[in-house]
Amino acid sequence: MAEGEEAPPSSSWEKELADALEEGGCDLETVRNIIQGRQLPADLRAKVWKIALNVVGKGDSLASWDGSLDLPEQSIIHKDCQGLIDQLSVPEEEKSVLLVDIESVITFYCKSRNVKYSSCLGWIHLLKPLVHLRLPRSDLYNCFYAIMNKFIPRDCFMKGRPFHLFRLLLQYHEPELCSFLDTKKMTPDSYALNWLGSLFSYYCSVEVTQAIWDGYLQQADPFFIYFLMLIILVNAKDVILAQQSDKEEMIKFLETSPANLDLEDIEDLFSLAQYYCSKTPASFRKDNHSLFGSSLLGLKDDDTDLSQALCLAVSVSEILQANQQQGEGVRFFVVDCRPAEQYNAGHLSTAFHLDSDLMLQNPSEFAQSVKSLLEAQKQSIESGSIAGGEHLCFMGSGREEEDMYMNMVLAHFLQKNKEYVSIAKGGFMALQQHLADINVEGPENGYGHWIASTSGSRSSVNSSVDGDSPNGSSDGKGVKSLVNKMTVALKTKSVNVKEKVISFIENTSTPVDRIPFNISWPDRASLERHVSSSDRVGKPYRGVKPVFSIGDEEEYDTDEIDSSSMSDDDRKEVVNIQTWINKPDVKYNFPCNEVKENGHMFPSHLLVTATHMYCLREIPSRKGLAYIQSRQALNSVVKITSKKKHPELITFKYGNSNTSGIEILAVERYLIPNAGDATKAIKQQIMKVLDALES
Repeated sequence: MAEGEEAPPSSSWEKELADALEEGGCDLETVRNIIQGRQLPADLRAKVWKIALNVVGKGDSLASWDGSLDLPEQSIIHKDCQGLIDQLSVPEEEKSVLLVDIESVITFYCKSRNVKYSSCLGWIHLLKPLVHLRLPRSDLYNCFYAIMNKFIPRDCFMKGRPFHLFRLLLQYHEPELCSFLDTKKMTPDSYALNWLGSLFSYYCSVEVTQAIWDGYLQQADPFFIYFLMLIILVNAKDVILAQQSDKEEMIKFLETSPANLDLEDIEDLFSLAQYYCSKTPASFRKDNHSLFGSSLLGLKDDDTDLSQALCLAVSVSEILQANQQQGEGVRFFVVDCRPAEQYNAGHLSTAFHLDSDLMLQNPSEFAQSVKSLLEAQKQSIESGSIAGGEHLCFMGSGREEEDMYMNMVLAHFLQKNKEYVSIAKGGFMALQQHLADINVEGPENGYGHWIASTSGSRSSVNSSVDGDSPNGSSDGKGVKSLVNKMTVALKTKSVNVKEKVISFIENTSTPVDRIPFNISWPDRASLERHVSSSDRVGKPYRGVKPVFSIGDEEEYDTDEIDSSSMSDDDRKEVVNIQTWINKPDVKYNFPCNEVKENGHMFPSHLLVTATHMYCLREIPSRKGLAYIQSRQALNSVVKITSKKKHPELITFKYGNSNTSGIEILAVERYLIPNAGDATKAIKQQIMKVLDALES
């Protein structure tokens, strides 16, 4: 589309989708790229769902069946199917054929899977959105089978494993709400059984259910239903906490709450679910993948009893990998709760020591240590240390009898409604084993720096995380010596404990030069990451003249790169503006106009987080929605200028600094009302980032 032209009618993408589906051979990724989160046209829904469920071209499973409707529970099946038919708006002459089709699907499924039918299974509700698509019987069965196989978890019944897992997820993100429901003895299976068992179709209208399934099936992630369920609860949190009614009434309120969803709520529902999903450890999925799928083995006998789990468990491999990654994913602040002598003998080099024995032996010192821990966590995040993370992960020895006190410490934090609390699965023993397993070439491969000891000697395990670091040959002495400083600080029983801990964190933001981070433009701009001076993006800003400035410009530098000239097709991520403005990490929002080199202006919003600046360009044909037109790291801003005659026209220049000067990589211009306030706020945020880099 040429600059300044009106946006194409909304039907253009629908035509593109229809053409792609008509040609055949269309995969789910192609479909997603065309739809981009928009509402799916009703006439194309059946084809899209069949692609998402991977049943295109599947044969007729019922072809060889004799059609006998003779199960012992056949009368119940017939009655439930008749009830579904009575709810449908179809001509009378079609009802009898449709009734036989639906009853055949359920009967054949029961026979082929050796399952006894019961009305409480909710299959009728799962079939309802599919029946509305008017599918042939073979497609109806294949779609129903695929949904049952891929998206309905095992043990989806009262006190079943899926609901224990959901409680742990709720506790991780909303500990106060989880504690309140626990106190009332309102377990997830008491109100969410039909949410999960019917994928919301039990309570939602067909139109709302189809809209939810449009997004859910395209996600191709069965665990995403957990985050949709979580948002339903979070949305009702204030009402729940204020409830004075009895338990049964509260359960009824919760159980029926999805019925309040409207079509216009679905986009926000998915946006918020995506946000919570991004703040959840990957172990939530990886350690529970056996809940879904067709494996006849199902759950192993030795799988963890989630009903007895104190909190969400995280694998040691994820802990090691997470704090190496750049971006706004899950990062852990590891708390080693073993006794001092075990910690001193060997520990994860980035772990904070909190002796759990102190909780009973010396409560006042324990209280001081907890304060120091929280302050150290805060400082480590602000300074960009690789030890930093907003997610607290507690590590014990891995031996049940020794970890009793650690469990008491965990319970202490959970009682304080501390969010993002997890436990390292298997404790330090699992860490040692994992490092031994991946360290196949001996101690000289550079893995040894992950285990440190206060005596300066190596632990019995000379190993590290997955050797992805291209600079992995570092011996890690920097980390180990700094951990020794941490241990000394924590063992000092004086008023300086807090200061020593803070000093440690501030001084460890450049741990070991082992994680190069060189990503070519413009990919780097799209990465969200914690600011750390260990990030190797060009050269450090400080000491290179002049790096960041706010001043006047007489004329545009037309020879510099204008990032707005990049193809709009590269930026077609569609988001809800208000949802993004309300994100907890967004500090400022400035309505503005993006100004192109040729003078064209586009209504936009500049959103500023702790580390990045986003430009959301409004979509004229879709009120309330916008493209993410630009993502820029604040530490890449090298100049902010304004024209003397037009002080509201602000130019941002992005690039790298090196010994030969400043390399401008991108230029963006905005017309911002009250530009002075905006540039002041942005400058202050940039200075915070640069200060963190300098320290």
